[in-house]
Amino acid sequence: MKGLVLAIQFLTRLPMPKVTANETDFARSIRWFPAVGAMVGLSVMFAVNLGVRIDPWIGALAGLLCWVGVTGALHLDGLGDIADACGAVHKGRDRLLAVLADPHVGSFGVVAIGLQLIAKLLLLHALVERGMMLPLLLIPFAARIGPLLWARMLPPLHAGLGARFADTVKTIHIALWISLLIIAAWWLPALLAAPLLMLLWGLWLKRRLGGISGDGHGAGIELVESGLLFVVLIAGGAT
Repeated sequence: MKGLVLAIQFLTRLPMPKVTANETDFARSIRWFPAVGAMVGLSVMFAVNLGVRIDPWIGALAGLLCWVGVTGALHLDGLGDIADACGAVHKGRDRLLAVLADPHVGSFGVVAIGLQLIAKLLLLHALVERGMMLPLLLIPFAARIGPLLWARMLPPLHAGLGARFADTVKTIHIALWISLLIIAAWWLPALLAAPLLMLLWGLWLKRRLGGISGDGHGAGIELVESGLLFVVLIAGGAT
């Protein structure tokens, strides 16, 4: 279970026991990302259920704060970095990599993070008003299948942990999680939009940046989550 523990430590701020691991162990932890997503979703659902007892907006805000807090804003940071990189990509690959490595957030990143937070708050509120809680559990799970797909379909932008993901993700791992996604779609059919959203993000990264990095994985998770929240609302409104 080392891989699961490492994945929880890497993707969340949940307290876990210390384990001895090397870079290969960390790279293999990607296989457990969807399982960690389910844990994130369970936390968000719990927070929403507490907050909604006061007011639907409080429930939505509680869910958003939990979503950001339990993940340590890790994926939001990736979204901001990708937004800043897009503003520098026309200056060449070296400038692109320099922006991705810069720990500071630029104006493009601030705007992207702000819009993402607003979008999630509004989408969460719409779900809360309709009494739709199951998506809060399943969407974080579904979105974290994305890194397994992107690691296989995109070349790495630079050396690092993200570059090792591709060597540890096998077809059987993707097939397993996609199978579980299909099963989950029995209760929430809108989840079937997840592979399409993941494919679109991968194609955009390939065309715009030329590959994937840890920031690309994080940004993709954020955007797939928001996309699925929107799809769930459309599908729910059509039934």
